[in-house]
Amino acid sequence: MTALEDDFGWTLGVVFRALVKATNAAVGDLPGGHRGYQVLTAATRDQPESQSALCQQLGVDRTVMTYLLDDLERASLVVRKPAPTDRRTRLVVATDVGRKRLEELDLRLAHAEAHVLSGLSEGDRETFKGLLRRLAGHVNDQDPVPSACAVVQDIAAGAS
Repeated sequence: MTALEDDFGWTLGVVFRALVKATNAAVGDLPGGHRGYQVLTAATRDQPESQSALCQQLGVDRTVMTYLLDDLERASLVVRKPAPTDRRTRLVVATDVGRKRLEELDLRLAHAEAHVLSGLSEGDRETFKGLLRRLAGHVNDQDPVPSACAVVQDIAAGAS
């Protein structure tokens, strides 16, 4: 190991880099990469009440979301439909092709996660993920981030 092994930021960064690399390999051919996967998941499983609600749920800027949805629509993975109660509101709905693709991507991401966590026993993996979920919920409650763009701006501001 290294002298940094007790440094929380270093250890978290190492695991994060490994996860980003593995998930990018798993979903890299999807429009929008991992963000596209999150949109497809929400459109399939959560059925947000509007495109705007989807932006809020995923913390994605509206302009960025529009381009991402354009790309996912061109790939026949989602469609935008007028809401039955308000034609000005757009619903994002996964297509049959999108739902089938999501099943494949879920398997790829499960393998990527297993690869990153392969240094832990099955029990330790579940404990680690449970503790991380709790910590993430606590941190988010204390300092919620409205969008991924805000996270990047926070990081950039700290680097100055």
